[in-house]
Amino acid sequence: MGPRIAPAPEPVRRGGALRAVAGFTLIELIVVLALISILLFFSMPRFQGEFLQDSTQKAVRWVMHTVKNLRQDAVKHRKTYILHIDPGQGAMWVSDESMTEEDIENASKGRYEFPDHMTIADVAFPDGRKSGQEQADVRFYPKGYSDRAVIHIRANEDEQISLLIEPFLANIKVYDTYVDFEK
Repeated sequence: MGPRIAPAPEPVRRGGALRAVAGFTLIELIVVLALISILLFFSMPRFQGEFLQDSTQKAVRWVMHTVKNLRQDAVKHRKTYILHIDPGQGAMWVSDESMTEEDIENASKGRYEFPDHMTIADVAFPDGRKSGQEQADVRFYPKGYSDRAVIHIRANEDEQISLLIEPFLANIKVYDTYVDFEK
C-alpha cells in the first residue's frame, strides 16, 4: 500500500454500523490534476482564437446569414431584394424593389455597421467595376439567383477577407485573403 497524506481511516460508528472515513491518496490527487492540466492545454488555444476574433467572425456570419435570407425571401415573396453596401460608412442595409425613397432612407437608418476594427475595402463585380468608397448594390432576384460580387473586408489593418457571392449558390464563399475576379 502506498503512502497516505493522512493516517489510515479509523472506523466510525453511526447508527449501529461501522463505516470507514475515506480520503484521497497523494497519487490520486496528482493523477486528477495531471488530467485537468492536459485538458486545459489542448482547449486553451481554441478559446483564445474564439475570443480574439469573435467580432470579426460575427460580422462575417451576419453577411452570410443576410445573403442567404435575401436569396430565400426573393423567391418566397417574388420580388427583387437589394443589399446596399456602403464602404465609406462601413455599413450594409437591405431594401426591395417595392420600397419608396422614404422607405429606403428609413431602411438605411437601421443598417448594420461593422465593428471599428473592420472596414469594407470595396465591392468588385465580374465586369471589372469596383465600388471603391462609393455605395454598391447587390440584387437578389425572384427566380433564385443574384448578382455576382466580391465584398473585400479589412480587419485589424492586416487581415484581408473576401466574401464571394455566386449567382446560383445559396451560401457565400469566405476567403482569408484578397480574391478578385479573373480577367
